[in-house]
Amino acid sequence: MASAAFEEIVEDFEFLDDWEDRYAHVIELGRAMEPLDAALKVPATKVDGCASQVWLHPRIEGDVFHFDGDSDAMIVRGLIAVLRKLYNGLTLAQVLETDAQAELTRLGLHEHLSAQRSNGVRAMIERIRSVAATA
Repeated sequence: MASAAFEEIVEDFEFLDDWEDRYAHVIELGRAMEPLDAALKVPATKVDGCASQVWLHPRIEGDVFHFDGDSDAMIVRGLIAVLRKLYNGLTLAQVLETDAQAELTRLGLHEHLSAQRSNGVRAMIERIRSVAATA
């Protein structure tokens, strides 16, 4: 189950022919994202397992999941933006039902990310799922 916002990214990627254009688009998504407040960049929001510095700050409003995030690496910041499009606005149950790896495969990301970046994406997804499961 993907959000409408994520489906827009899928459609955008269909029009971008080569990986360099897609890579640039992911970076632009990250640039467009509001930076995470410095006060939220604390050990509790830091994601372990990422090569870069990554912070995710989840918010649950009623039964609806949202999160903000940031990274010191532009491509990772873009990947956070992609995950925000995938998850933000879903119910907690929908977050847990979402097969993020399958959805990201639709973008072809797995083919072009380094092993370290792929591990970082998995770590972010695990954190998101963990928060949703314990909420």
